[in-house]
Amino acid sequence: MPPARRLTAILAADVAGYSRLMGADEEGTHERLKAHLGELVNPKIAEHRGRIVKNTGDGFLAEFASVVDAVRCAVEVQRGMADREPEVTEERRIGFRIGINLGDVIVEPHDIFGDGVNVAARLEGLAEPGGICISRVVRDQVRDRLEFAFEDMGEQQVKNIARPVRVYRVRETIIKPPTAPTQPALPLPDKPSVAVLAFTNMSTDPEQEFFGDGIAEDVITALSRYSSFFVIARNSCFSYKGRHVDVKQIGCELGVRYVLEGSLRKAANRIRVTAQLVEAESGKHVWAERHDRNLADIFALQDEITEAVTIALVPAIAGAEQQRAMRKPPASLDAWAAYQRGLWHLSKDGTEDNALAEKFFQRAIDLDPMFVGGYTGLSAALSPSRVMSQTRDPAETQSAQEAAARRAVALDGGDAEARSRLAIALNSRGDHQGAQAEAERALAISPNLADAHGALGVVLTYSGRPKEGLAALKTCIRLDPRAPSLVLRLGQVAVALYYCHEYAAAVEAARQAIRSYPDRQGYYLLLAEALGQLSRTAEAKEALEKAIAIAPERFDNFVCGYVRRRHPGLRPEDHSHMLEGLRKAGWQE
Repeated sequence: MPPARRLTAILAADVAGYSRLMGADEEGTHERLKAHLGELVNPKIAEHRGRIVKNTGDGFLAEFASVVDAVRCAVEVQRGMADREPEVTEERRIGFRIGINLGDVIVEPHDIFGDGVNVAARLEGLAEPGGICISRVVRDQVRDRLEFAFEDMGEQQVKNIARPVRVYRVRETIIKPPTAPTQPALPLPDKPSVAVLAFTNMSTDPEQEFFGDGIAEDVITALSRYSSFFVIARNSCFSYKGRHVDVKQIGCELGVRYVLEGSLRKAANRIRVTAQLVEAESGKHVWAERHDRNLADIFALQDEITEAVTIALVPAIAGAEQQRAMRKPPASLDAWAAYQRGLWHLSKDGTEDNALAEKFFQRAIDLDPMFVGGYTGLSAALSPSRVMSQTRDPAETQSAQEAAARRAVALDGGDAEARSRLAIALNSRGDHQGAQAEAERALAISPNLADAHGALGVVLTYSGRPKEGLAALKTCIRLDPRAPSLVLRLGQVAVALYYCHEYAAAVEAARQAIRSYPDRQGYYLLLAEALGQLSRTAEAKEALEKAIAIAPERFDNFVCGYVRRRHPGLRPEDHSHMLEGLRKAGWQE
């Protein structure tokens, strides 16, 4: 039988000058390298869905299913290394050299082999300390997906590889300290702050100047509707128009953490608009997107691009804020950072992470009792879909969930996220009419808020209008297709499909959710119900058995609180419909 093979992205790294460092301080170098690997490298590889194949003494070999993930991971590792050990002199600092290749490899349990691995190792040897070298096949795969510069080093003849290898150096992989601003830096607000610069007209048509300005103005207006953002006004943003100013300087002068910049090009009847979000302090690209369109109705096109940019930008900033909060040690967390850390744990959708999320949201409230985000986050952590498998009294949990949401609305009635959370809380106790009103208020405040559409979808589903609920949930997913809460939405879609009697589609939605979170009991119950209705008894029983096997004691608690006793948010006919599916799946009361 031939050996197992697969196509994989290979990352090889070693410590530059390792022998010299060990000769100078063997034990100290060993301990510092262990700390770098344990605190930075290994978590980054796991975060980017990679795995350590083996450690090599002075380095490591890792593989990734995605070459984009491999390059992102390498860049973040090198950036992280640049910030570590600030007290250590340059000649004693540990610096990695990294090489990345994409190749077909032979796979064994604890190693991988082949020319693809050899090329990655040779690329590593060509990299400078703190640098990254990649092969041409890697560059071709990532150049339109990542906002990094790739410097062509030409073809290199490397040891034990028959053909020359085209090598590229990844630039801007190490964050350099920002140059001193020309004026005192403004303090950063206590929430994400954004400056939207005028889009640069790269075409020869001066008329497009107005089109670019219009997009930037509309994005400023759209972002200003989100009370969780601090958005700089148009006049201040446009004062940089036509000037080549470093984003770090802009961040200091305007007191913002993020800068959105863009450009547009026109050729014949086609226009290309690009936009990129940059973290001002570091110069790191957080997000980038390109839109190619036909020129027809210029105002409709402007509205379309503005909406697309805004919808993508909001979760990008939220994700960057969570990563920033996770870099802070717990003792130094302020209210906003505690809130972001809570969101990060909430996104993991596990029992332990949910408990940590609840803890961080409560810390945010304790640090700042007037901070709306702490209460909306706490309400989310207490929602039935997250705590139903825990040994908690459903009535007490629902009451605490609603109290947190009501406090958020009392602090800021114009906060669409707070209104969305209150809609979910009211729905949990069966006040479907009140819940729908709150969801609709949230959408009136922020028509493109994904969570508001999601809340409306849940309310409609549980109030006897599952087809309308399904449409709202699909809108929610379209507005934020990469949201950490996507798996919850898939579960809600499965429920809506089940109540629509579309059992086959409900099975597929439940299985899609299970693939993301195989330890969540509720999804197996959904699957069992839908399979039971399809008379696929063997599969239904298997799903039911898996739900029980995950955690028998939690399953008993769930059954007592949400199956044998009808949950207040569930209509009697829907509860009977659910029990019918479970009985057909083989469940016995």
